[in-house]
Order: sequence, then structure tokens, then C-alpha cells
Amino acid sequence: MAKELIKPRQFAKVNPIDPDLLLENDSLKSELESIFGKDGGFRAQQLVTGKVLRADADGVLVDISYKSNGLIPRHEFSAHELKEIKAGSDIDVILDELESITGEIVLSYEKAKEHKAWAKITKLFEDNKPVEGVITHVVKGGLSVDIGIPAFLPGSQVDLQRISDFNSLIGQTITAEIIKINRKRGNVIISRRKYLLDARSESRKKVLENLAEGSVIQGVVKNITNYGVFIDIGGVDGLLHITDMTWGRIAHPSEIVKLGDNVSVQVLTIDKDNAKISLGMKQLQDNPWEKLPKDISTGSQVTGKISSITDYGLFIEILPGIEGLVHISEVSWTNRVSDLKKQFTIGDEVTALVVSADGENRRMSLSIKQLQNNPWKVVSEQFKVGEKVKGTISNITDFGVFIQILPGVDGLAHISDLSWTEHINHPQDIYKIGQEIEAVILAIEEENKRVSLGIKQLESNPWDNLEKDYPLNSQVEVTVVKVAPGNVFVRLPNGIEGMVSHQQTSAEGKRFDELKVDEKLTLRVSEINKADRKLWLSLNLDEKSTKPEKKRTTKKAPAKETKTETKTKSVLQLELEKHAARNEEK
Repeated sequence: MAKELIKPRQFAKVNPIDPDLLLENDSLKSELESIFGKDGGFRAQQLVTGKVLRADADGVLVDISYKSNGLIPRHEFSAHELKEIKAGSDIDVILDELESITGEIVLSYEKAKEHKAWAKITKLFEDNKPVEGVITHVVKGGLSVDIGIPAFLPGSQVDLQRISDFNSLIGQTITAEIIKINRKRGNVIISRRKYLLDARSESRKKVLENLAEGSVIQGVVKNITNYGVFIDIGGVDGLLHITDMTWGRIAHPSEIVKLGDNVSVQVLTIDKDNAKISLGMKQLQDNPWEKLPKDISTGSQVTGKISSITDYGLFIEILPGIEGLVHISEVSWTNRVSDLKKQFTIGDEVTALVVSADGENRRMSLSIKQLQNNPWKVVSEQFKVGEKVKGTISNITDFGVFIQILPGVDGLAHISDLSWTEHINHPQDIYKIGQEIEAVILAIEEENKRVSLGIKQLESNPWDNLEKDYPLNSQVEVTVVKVAPGNVFVRLPNGIEGMVSHQQTSAEGKRFDELKVDEKLTLRVSEINKADRKLWLSLNLDEKSTKPEKKRTTKKAPAKETKTETKTKSVLQLELEKHAARNEEK
């Protein structure tokens, strides 16, 4: 019988009994081994196909038509594979050992699977084709994917977008590109991101070739952002901007669509170079601004519901898709509205006056306050400058007192207009909120919505009659209000404050040092300067001053001064500057 006509497997099937037990003739045995090989054509690490005899708790028993059967441990099979294996089915295994210590063959399903997988993976890698696999578990830096053998999927290559929870992907079947293989080390690196990018690029190319501006297509809502919605149109993402979703106004795209919704959109623009597509939804409906009713025009009164509240105003929906803006300055004539959400709620019905309507640019300005009488106009008609008014203190600040003279109309009495003579640190030291008070109207500014009031103007200016009431060199009884290093400040009976300098009391220096606040003194008027509102007095009652009232129109060169005079004037100048600053605050 010719060697080429006999196959080892055929021989094994015809003679299942070991030939070594039947053949006693050494020459015949040698002849058979030369034909079939020493072990009937089988060799270690050979890939062979066998039949499953049984699969149980011990493992899977396989017949490869050799002198004995091989038992493969259960741990070499996945739970899914054990379900598929049945008695009589074919299975590929590796003949790991021809004979073990116990005299049985050793078979490996894992090695067979790995052998076939490497052959398949190498072929796919050479042909630049993707591979499919199942994500099994999370490893350091990424995921482990079963593609026949364990492959590493880096975290940066899992998806087009960053994924924070890798555990949610376990058990999923994915398709990925093979980036690198190293069979010696048993390493395979794959990239799902690259596969998705390539697939999307190819899909984009086909979609872009078939799309045309103005066409209406179907898409699926893929992602929702603050500025718009990304629509999947056949594997390509198009942007539906929030301004192209509806003719009206919405705060967020989620008010109209949800993830997974199927929507109809119109292609607005196509940028093939950058693969960008702009979509529109409102363009599928008629523009309501083009059919704006004639009765909605400048000066007309409209009613609608608040659709949106912003920091700068209220948006009122008058008709479906038609909104007008009530600017925050058009809400009230008198109230200083800082937070509209405290006063209004979305859905509130509001009546307003149409200030302007521009259908071409889809803009409408509304006003709530203009439906009411302007109280500032009433102020101009009812009050005149110089007139005395009564009101209630509504607010007190460090710069003055606000007095309500009409409902919603407050006038300001500046701190410099509270008293002719007193130095007021803070108005709250004298006045209280809710206190009724009288004042004089100093100015009315209707355009700026301002009314200036004065309290000190209720009385005559004591400086006007100072020379008459207290002539030069006359004696006057005063009260010490402040003792400074270089000066003593005193108050006259009419409220005016004067100064007693050290140089004016040099003859009685000891007495000067002993002066105390609230002490009563009799002083002599030594100098008056009405222009600068300055008054000097002296403890020396005998000396007569011949100095007239100073009217300084030009600056004179200063004379030589003593150290004491220099110090006195510097302190005096400081007090004068403070007084002048208070007057300028007005």
C-alpha cells in the first residue's frame, strides 16, 4: 500500500487499538512508524480537531482519535462557551502533551483558541481591518478586551468623548482598530476611538455628498447644550442652535427636545471643508413676525405672559412666537427694581404699552410704567423751588437723608444741607427712619428723577448777621467744644463755631492749657472772615483789635512766621479744608 494513500486518522478509525499492542514483529513496526510516524502522525503543540464526548463538572472530554481521550478543565472555557458545547460537536484543541505522567494525552482549549486568535489578529492587522471583542474588566490605565486573547484598550482610546465610569462598559461588545501587536510578549493594543473616527469620517463624506442646503431631513437628538442641540443625521452631527429652534424665546433647548427624540430639521448651511452642518427647526414653520397684526403697533396696549426673566428685563409672549421686552428701567417710575425675580414669576400675565415694534428685526419694546401717571411730572407741577414741604424719612445714608414727599417720590437732603453750623459725622446720629420732617426744595430734576432738599435752609444763615450780632472786639459768652494741641474750638450762642489759637492766648498760657470741653468762657471777637466763614476769638479781653473783616481776593506773600504760628496755621488750615470739603459734597 502506497504511503500517500493512507492517512493517520483513517488508520486510527479502522484500528482504534494501539498498534504497538498488536504488532510483535519489529520490522513491521518500524515500517509502520516510517509511514505514520512514531505516534501515528500526532505531535506535541499540534492543532487538531476532536469530538466532544461529554461536558460536566469535571471538564470537557474530547476524542481526537488517538490512543486515549483528553479531559480539558472547565476553567479553560467561559460560561458562554460551556453552554454552546454539546456531546458530538467538533472542537479545536492543542495537543499539549502526547503522554502525561499518568499516560494520558493533555489537551488545551485555551491554547487552541489563542493560536487561532493570533492567526486571525495578525491577518486583520496586516489587512488593516478592525476586530471585535468583549470588554471583560477594568485594568490600570484602561480596559481589558477579549478578542480571542486579552487585548489592552487604553482609557484615552475608549470613545470620542471622555468616559468617567469604565465599569459601565463591562460586558459590551465593541469594534476597534488594532494599533500594535507583539506576539513574543503576548501584547495587543487596540483603539475604539480610531475606529469611530474613521467610521464617522467615512460616514460624513457620504452624508455630505448627498446633503443640500434647504433640504428637510430626519435626525436623532444626540446631545443637548446650553447653546443648542447636536442632531445625528446618518452618522454626522449637525448643530441646531437655540436661536433656530423656535421663533419665540426659550431659556434652554431642553424645553423643546429631549435626548433620543426623532426630529425634522432643515439644512441651513454646509461647510464641507470643515464638515460642519447648521440645522434649523423654526424654519419649517411660518415666521409669525411677517404676519404681525396691525393692531399691535407703537402706542397700543397689549397683554401677554412672562416667558423669560433676565437681569435686564422681562420677555412677554404676546402671540405664539412673538415676544416683547420690558426693560428693567420700564417697570416702575419710582421703585428701584434690582431683582425682577422677586417681583415677577414666569407665566404671570402682564399688560404693557408698545413703545416700538420692528417686525423685520423681530424686536418689540414694551413698557409697564408708561401705562401709569409719571409721578415725577406731578412733582414738577405741584412743587416749586424754595417751597417748604413735609415728608417722612424713608432712608438714611452716610451722605444724607431721603425724605418721601409723594408716594414713590423721595427727595435727598444732603449732609451738607442739614445744618449751618454743626459738623455732622453721620445723619443717623440726629434723625431716624419714619420721622416726620420739614425741608425746603432746593432743586427739581424731572429728567434725572431727582429732588434736592435742604433742612438748614429752613433757618437764616447765622453768618449773614454775624457782624451785627457780634461786632469786632465785642465780648461774647461761648462754650468749649474741642481742645486741640494748637487751638480751642468754641461755639457761640447762635451755633457758629470759632477758634481760639495759642498765639492769641500767649499772655495767659497756663489758662489755655487748662481749658476743657463744655467749659463756659467770655471771649473777645478778634477777627471775622465771612467770605471763608472763619471766626477767631481771644482770651485777652483788654486788647482791642483794629482788623476789619477780611475779604481776601488775592494771595499775598506770607511773612516770616514763628514755629508756633506755623503750627497754629497748619491745624487751622486743616480744619478749614475739612469744612470746605463738607460744603462741596453738596
